[in-house]
Amino acid sequence: MFKYFSLAAITMLTLQAEVLLVDPYAKATPPNAKNSAAFMKIQNTSNSDIELISANSNISKVTELHTHIEENGMKKMIQIPSIKIPANSSVELKPGGLHIMFLGIQNQINENSNIDLNLTFSNGKTYELNQIPVKKVIPAKMH
Repeated sequence: MFKYFSLAAITMLTLQAEVLLVDPYAKATPPNAKNSAAFMKIQNTSNSDIELISANSNISKVTELHTHIEENGMKKMIQIPSIKIPANSSVELKPGGLHIMFLGIQNQINENSNIDLNLTFSNGKTYELNQIPVKKVIPAKMH
């Protein structure tokens, strides 16, 4: 298990020579909300594809990888098994697109606080990201 510490002022975390997380943050919630999400840009500087295969946090009962799809003219959120980051490329996790979903959050997640998040990649390595900042997020437009 690898530990990485981030402060609100730090916007880039190096997970290993080939994977960079840029501006990770979680979504603040109103009182009594049951769900939240985390977003970031994941850069893969290696010559091989890598996948984010799971995430977990102590703030929620369940943590899943999600995306949005359009079906019958309506946009909806679905769970996906992994998020592929192509070799020498990047993928952005953002509202209305790919994201890490926190289901059954234990308490309100307040703006200007921090959360912990663990990420597991297809190379078998798990990373503990401590102190990810919480920000107010404007909801993505849904049809």
